Amino acid sequence: MNNSKQEILNIAKEVVEKEAKAVANLTNFIDHSFAQIIELIENSPGRLIITGIGKSAIIANKIVATLNSTGTHSVFMHAADAIHGDLGIIMAQDIVLCISKSGNTPEIKMLVPLIKRMGNPLIAMVSNTDSFLAKHATYIIKTTVESEACPNNLAPTSSTTTQLVMGDALAVSLLKKRGFTRQDFAKLHPGGSLGKKLYLRVGDLIDQSNKAFVDSQENIRNTIFNISENRLGATVVLDNKKNLLGIITDGDIRRMLEKGYTLDSVKAADIMSKNPKTIDISELAYKAFTIMEENKITSVVVLDKGKFKGLVHIHDIIREGIV
Repeated sequence: MNNSKQEILNIAKEVVEKEAKAVANLTNFIDHSFAQIIELIENSPGRLIITGIGKSAIIANKIVATLNSTGTHSVFMHAADAIHGDLGIIMAQDIVLCISKSGNTPEIKMLVPLIKRMGNPLIAMVSNTDSFLAKHATYIIKTTVESEACPNNLAPTSSTTTQLVMGDALAVSLLKKRGFTRQDFAKLHPGGSLGKKLYLRVGDLIDQSNKAFVDSQENIRNTIFNISENRLGATVVLDNKKNLLGIITDGDIRRMLEKGYTLDSVKAADIMSKNPKTIDISELAYKAFTIMEENKITSVVVLDKGKFKGLVHIHDIIREGIV
């Protein structure tokens, strides 16, 4: 490795180390005031409006997204836009969180008195606790850093990282205080894989019009046609009262042929596998996947009050992005 490459590695490691140190130092700033802020937000009938300028505005956007996805109603308001009309976002019962490293930017200095005049509680997430923002805030969340990871101590690096982490501390504290569960998370993330694991049911996946079943006395030729037609790699065997008897898979067909059986002499009941793995139609789809994985199979029989309703195939689960 030449010197230039080693220098790059050293620079990158130094950045990580500086930012890690800045984050670790945040624990010194989490005190009783932080707990009061959590209680204020938790008990508020309004929303949390988060504002900032420049890179702090980008961090504010991310914190808003995290809070909304974990049960705290939040809205982003750009500090520059606020003084040109967006101040109307703030309603009477809302709390305002203003994020700024210096706390002295022109937009912040113009915005803060307006918020104070409206009577809304103002929380400052700020590095400079002697700033205009800090002096006029109702509460302060301190995110002071010794220096930026930037060698010129100019580009927001360590400061924005600490803002981001402190935002996560807010979100997780509120999440736990509210008793926000995995099920609550799933309701707000229905399109994600985690959400689908927690809410998508077997009944949502199966095609109940699919005729992936044969009578126990059906001949093998028609049984093979049924498996091929339904494209599930298997068919279920039922008695004349539609009770589940077994299942026939592609593997069962191959084993039958290997044993030298003739197609005209065998019925479905002769080669079916008895006691197939089943799942109730109301169970989570992810549970069906777990059954398949544990038993090294690709299909599970779906029942509703003990009666056959269909087959759920591993491809159905993969297609939904559950795994």
